[in-house]
Amino acid sequence: MFEWWGRSVSRLRWGVLTFAAAIVVIGATWGIGVFDSLADGGFYNDKSPSAKAAERIEDEFGRQAVDVVVLYESDDLIATDPEFAEAVTDSLDAIADRDEVESVSSYYSTQLPSFISDDEHSTYATITLTGETDADRAEQYEALAPDLTADGLTTRLGGSAAIFDDVNRQTQADMITAEMISLPILLVLMVLIFGSLVAATTPLLIGVIAIMGGFIITRLLTYVTDVSVFAINVITIIGLGLSIDYALFVVNRFREELALGRDKRTAVVRTMTTAGRTVTVSGLTIVLSLAGLLMFPLPFLHGIAYGGMAAVAVAMLGSLTVLPALLAIIGHRVDAVRMPWRRKRSGRPSNSGAWSRVGASVMRRPVLYLVGVVAVLLVLAIPFLHANWGTVDEKVLPEGMESRVVSETLRADFPDGDLGTLQVFVEGGGEAAVQAVTADIDELDHVDSVRPIAGNADAAVLQVSYDVDQQSEEARELATAIGELDVPDDTELAVSGMPAVLNDQFSDIGERLPWLALYVAVVTLLLLFLAFGSVLLPIKAVLMNMISIGASFGVIVWIFQDGNLSEWLGFTPSGFLEPSNLLLMVVLLFGLSTDYEVFLLSRVREEWDHTGDNTASVLTGLQRTGGIITSAALLLIVVVSAFAAGGIMFLKMIGIGMAVAIFIDATLVRMLLVPATMRILGNANWWAPKPLRRFYARYGVKEGEDLPAPELVGSGRN
Repeated sequence: MFEWWGRSVSRLRWGVLTFAAAIVVIGATWGIGVFDSLADGGFYNDKSPSAKAAERIEDEFGRQAVDVVVLYESDDLIATDPEFAEAVTDSLDAIADRDEVESVSSYYSTQLPSFISDDEHSTYATITLTGETDADRAEQYEALAPDLTADGLTTRLGGSAAIFDDVNRQTQADMITAEMISLPILLVLMVLIFGSLVAATTPLLIGVIAIMGGFIITRLLTYVTDVSVFAINVITIIGLGLSIDYALFVVNRFREELALGRDKRTAVVRTMTTAGRTVTVSGLTIVLSLAGLLMFPLPFLHGIAYGGMAAVAVAMLGSLTVLPALLAIIGHRVDAVRMPWRRKRSGRPSNSGAWSRVGASVMRRPVLYLVGVVAVLLVLAIPFLHANWGTVDEKVLPEGMESRVVSETLRADFPDGDLGTLQVFVEGGGEAAVQAVTADIDELDHVDSVRPIAGNADAAVLQVSYDVDQQSEEARELATAIGELDVPDDTELAVSGMPAVLNDQFSDIGERLPWLALYVAVVTLLLLFLAFGSVLLPIKAVLMNMISIGASFGVIVWIFQDGNLSEWLGFTPSGFLEPSNLLLMVVLLFGLSTDYEVFLLSRVREEWDHTGDNTASVLTGLQRTGGIITSAALLLIVVVSAFAAGGIMFLKMIGIGMAVAIFIDATLVRMLLVPATMRILGNANWWAPKPLRRFYARYGVKEGEDLPAPELVGSGRN
């Protein structure tokens, strides 16, 4: 099949390039409009018990959640002064009847002293918006924000709507910053690695196609489902990163075929028959791994999965169509504008060099390398044992950003300023049931106050304030305890609020995490078996991936939860990690780890098929791919690390975490641990039961099966 594909792409090369140009044009015009179609938030399951509780409260009494907090401050006046009160009430009265506003609360409407700061020079108002979705409320906030200022007072805006608005703006700014930082560095590195200017531009070409194609597909998806704003960052990282990986692998193999004396069209066919198969297996593994995120009922992960799958699929298809079509045209001119250090090569690649020496050392002492590397990785993984879990809050924003300043000011200067409360919906049993539930809640640990905020003859809403952080384990235990209170049969309780939401989120993730692990493992095992015809190698690859990811997660906990290097990296440690971000990283890193495994083992399998010598095959595979894998890893690290320069903390975490994981995987794991285990396993690497061997012989995705490897298939430069 891949021989036919290579010949077809070579024959239709101009049509393929024309189609690719059309994708870039459409993506750069219509596709880029995806920025205006993306959804905010989506970190929580809108079908969870806490979400249903909030929905019941809203149906009965209207929305009770606080969407916007308006902080009013004065150096000269105190909040009870008539001038201060008049300025605030005039501002709030002007917006109270607008369609965007469900309700407004302030000291002047409630007389609650908690609305006034300890020094009495500040007060705040809370606004509940009418929008049904995060996206609706985001639009309403943008429309309302300019009209919330009060004459003569300093006005700052915060609350969930303001925080998400700031996160979205910062995310887009970070993406531009990341591209401005990474692209020049990438171009320089690719010139150094490829050794010629023409060859160095091919990954960027495929990267542009992958990103534009990802934008087009993602915008189409926004017409049928919500897609998270953070999908754009994943499209950029994965689209560009994998395009570089695949282009490096394809171009390197194409050069090898040209060096053997083959003409450019035959070289394209040979490249597709070998490297093309590897790219296909790698791309399918990552796409199917990302699909595992759809198991979780979290819209944030769904949007990222869609965007990521789109970018990976386009990067893979671009490397299998556009790149070989381009190579079929330029042929030996792929080395045009050659750098002085790039020497013209001829014949089969040499089996000498640095990677051969590394491989030979590993082959001589495989047990030492195995024990040493595993020990290092386990030490790196230790901090992950004390990981804590939380969710996105204002700390993900840079210090000094307005919505973050509002949250920090409320927490520091106001009684009950954390605004962390639980809403308890009590239905049935009448006033006696409400009083009984109130008394029971008031006796629970960490409860500051319980008061009714809405009610009628059939139901009531109780607001529970507590004295611990809303993301703490104690707050979550309080939410659980309230939900488990004994009530009469004719009375029903439902609990909403951040601690209850987190309980549901952690439960959703915990229930489905084993299924994700099983799914990703099965996909990896199946695809790697089809690629290499071995039972042990896929199992080993899964174990290696788990060790590698565990080590990188230990580093993430040490940095982002514990706060080490926080001043140097420019973020505020929150003391916890957002679990959906870790899920995203698990899937991406598992796919990327498998990517490098496929690059290495595909060449080892090719040599094994030719020689039947396991040790020699591992040495040759390492020598032929060691430089490619480390170069690809370096370039990908540049791409993901650029996001560490941004202001959003969890994007910084994803960037640094992935950079660390890629470095560990491409060096310690693929270059040392994998060869060591293959040396120890010997010929058992390629073992499979007889039925599976027959299955592989018939259906396996084998390297170089369509064309004989040793002989020259063509010559010349036509």
